Amino acid sequence: MKGRKYDTVIFDLDGTLLNTLEDLKNSTCYALKKHNMPERSLEEVRMFVGNGVRKLMERAVEAGTNEEKFEQIFKDFKEHYLIHCNDNTKPYDNIMELLDRLKKEGYKLAIVSNKYQKATAELAQMYFKEYISVAIGESEKIRKKPAPDTVIEAMKRLDSPVERCVYVGDSDVDINTAYNSHIPCISCEWGFRDRDFLKKNNANTIITNPLQIIDLLDSGTEIPLIKKAKEAS
Repeated sequence: MKGRKYDTVIFDLDGTLLNTLEDLKNSTCYALKKHNMPERSLEEVRMFVGNGVRKLMERAVEAGTNEEKFEQIFKDFKEHYLIHCNDNTKPYDNIMELLDRLKKEGYKLAIVSNKYQKATAELAQMYFKEYISVAIGESEKIRKKPAPDTVIEAMKRLDSPVERCVYVGDSDVDINTAYNSHIPCISCEWGFRDRDFLKKNNANTIITNPLQIIDLLDSGTEIPLIKKAKEAS
């Protein structure tokens, strides 16, 4: 790792490593339909994700849904998604090559996600077990992103100091997470948010292809910190 500024890469999962959108949409629509609510389109679900599946379903249900009914809808969503989370999900183009190269070059790798822990661990094991051993999702024990807690926990497990870490994600939540964690953020525009959205939310390092991450890291140059963050909705 001589000459490199960073040796640890912490990845978001949905919209960054994996295209999970179709399966999220299908489970959302399953739960809504079961309770006689209008189904949601792929583009609607795209804009609902990022703050965890509970917030996804809060945005998806009809306005005025009472708490008891919501909890049943949310339960049905989670049960369906655990069974069907891999029906259409797959890594984005060049992700597996990226991880292979990073691993061979000695980088330490982790996943932090707002997807609940059981699904995060299952998908990480299914797709990335050869490359990523630390995968932290949403749970009652730790605050979810954009709080820095999951990133700090990943750094602790990898024994990585903050100044050696970078974060890779696709949303405003990820930008804010990196800001709160005091580490640089590499924003990817192949995920659930486009370049204009990322720029409006203060992204300062945007890439179009996963393999650009190798170039950035191997160059040894400093990736700028986010100067400020916007409040994630």
